[in-house]
Amino acid sequence: MLAGDDLTPADAKRLRRAVEIAEEASGLRFALYLGGAEDDARADALRLHGSLEDAASTVLVLCDPDLRVLEIVTGTTARRALSDRDCALAAASMRSSFVAGDIVGGLSHGITQMGEAARRPTTLHARTEDD
Repeated sequence: MLAGDDLTPADAKRLRRAVEIAEEASGLRFALYLGGAEDDARADALRLHGSLEDAASTVLVLCDPDLRVLEIVTGTTARRALSDRDCALAAASMRSSFVAGDIVGGLSHGITQMGEAARRPTTLHARTEDD
């Protein structure tokens, strides 16, 4: 999840919980990388995303606080449920928290925000064998 040796156990737990909430709400997978990125952070994020087990259904968030870089990569299946606009809104929300010095809070909120944006519709009526 993190190159986060600097994270407290409470921070790590908060980020894990945000990922769980986003996954439960959306049915997508979420991955977070917090740490040093290479010179080309976008290429780094794409490489990391491509190495994930279920990349098509995964949203990867890469954050390098030292370089002030934030990248969001969505797989082909995830992109159907989570638009570029949804990701941009979450990124703006995260960045505003980062400016205030709250990296963990920004990531936590942004990830859950994307999960909510990609929320699976509630099924009002499911067909049964008797239908």
